[in-house]
Amino acid sequence: MARYLLGFDVGSSSVKASLVNADNGKCVSSAFFPEKEAPIKAVKAGWAEQEPDSWWQYAKQALQKIMAEGGVKGDDIAAIGISYQMHGLVCVDKDLRPLRPAIIWCDSRAVPYGERAFNELGAEKCLSHLLNSPGNFTAAKLAWVKDNEPDIYNNIYKVMLPGDYMAMRLSGVPNTTVSGLSEGMFWDFKENQVAQFLLDYYGVPSSFIPDIVPTFCEQSVVCETAARELGLKAGTPITYRGGDQPNNALSLNVFEPGEIAATAGTSGVVYGVLGEVNYDPKSRVNTFAHVNHATDKTRLGVLLCINGTGILNAWMHRNVTFDMGYAEMNDLAAQAPIGSDGVCIMPFGNGAERVLQNKELGCSIHGLNFNKHARPHLVRAAQEGIVFSFCYGMEIMQQMGMDIKKIHAGKANMFLSPLFRDTLAGVSGATIELYETDGSVGAAKGAGIGAGIYADHNEAFATLEKLQVIEPKVVDRVAYADAYAHWKDTLNKNL
Repeated sequence: MARYLLGFDVGSSSVKASLVNADNGKCVSSAFFPEKEAPIKAVKAGWAEQEPDSWWQYAKQALQKIMAEGGVKGDDIAAIGISYQMHGLVCVDKDLRPLRPAIIWCDSRAVPYGERAFNELGAEKCLSHLLNSPGNFTAAKLAWVKDNEPDIYNNIYKVMLPGDYMAMRLSGVPNTTVSGLSEGMFWDFKENQVAQFLLDYYGVPSSFIPDIVPTFCEQSVVCETAARELGLKAGTPITYRGGDQPNNALSLNVFEPGEIAATAGTSGVVYGVLGEVNYDPKSRVNTFAHVNHATDKTRLGVLLCINGTGILNAWMHRNVTFDMGYAEMNDLAAQAPIGSDGVCIMPFGNGAERVLQNKELGCSIHGLNFNKHARPHLVRAAQEGIVFSFCYGMEIMQQMGMDIKKIHAGKANMFLSPLFRDTLAGVSGATIELYETDGSVGAAKGAGIGAGIYADHNEAFATLEKLQVIEPKVVDRVAYADAYAHWKDTLNKNL
């Protein structure tokens, strides 16, 4: 009888579920819910909240669909894994019921709390222990609740990340992981324990933190109540949990130092694995415990996020090349030479950029000459600007000790553009490998590792399909280097 692995990916727009045949590694069914983007409540400007129970309901709908499509029964599922939107805050009472809507990753209300902690505790203390500024992460969001909603705060039993909440709904048992705690600024890497100094600063009791379990292990099991509601088997083990970016890296089989996972949707992320404890003194990139981090084997995920990535390309499509599809748009861009004949575009028109120390530069076009430049130059300069912003951040990662030789990415979004791929390979000097991958499938395979079905990650991802390899073109390296140097010089003049 075939064994199946179930993976959930709890996003802010939907919850996706996938079933993977544990024996051959193939995904047999996937579905997401809702089909239209899930609502985000913004009671005030800069706020973003979601009801935790909505994630549960979405997961239930997606699960019902894949079980029916795959012809799979609850008894057939060997283990469950969970991926989730990072940095959110869920507060529950003693009955494990949410006390308020979750404050999710894109909510900015807690920024002053993180900045105050960073200034008063000191940069050296925060960076050497947390590897980041407390910023707008989960701990700062909890401090906001303490100050602004005392009646809710006084009834808190445990605080959780979105993935912790999903696991708790499945099992009835609240717990968390070191990787999760690190993304919330609750983990002290120097002391290798919960960050008591930050909890003390905010006046938060350590009892709010759930029990800690390994990322890969039997963290808990499906309880009778959840089993009846979902059509699962009571006792099914939950054996893996990871935030969406670490999980994306896992899905691309990125586990070891120097390996890189990249995405380029609306925003862009470069996530690299570091084999030693280090941080950026200016906190322009974030550092968290990767899914395979351990006391005796340092594996940190260094995360670079560029807000203005695919959103710039989409803006160009709507306003400049509205008469053609994206493939035609890419062909048009290729008509301009490397460096876009001197046109530079800064892709920073989607809010403050952490890589620029939270400056909000806006998008800007430089070097435009009305007599010689046309649509191809603008479209190419937009894609080059996105690549150059990636490389600007990757230089910070290299300064932290990361040797970037290979970039793993899903063949989607900006990575569908040959020009984008060739430029990234050409400027970075790294080989790009494109894969068919998915976060919920990755979570399912992570569950297989945690359950011991797979000996290690290499066995789990042995069937990962490599679609394409892009090598740097030696003949164009000088042209790419010159174009990047010109772009970076223009950026520095505007910082």
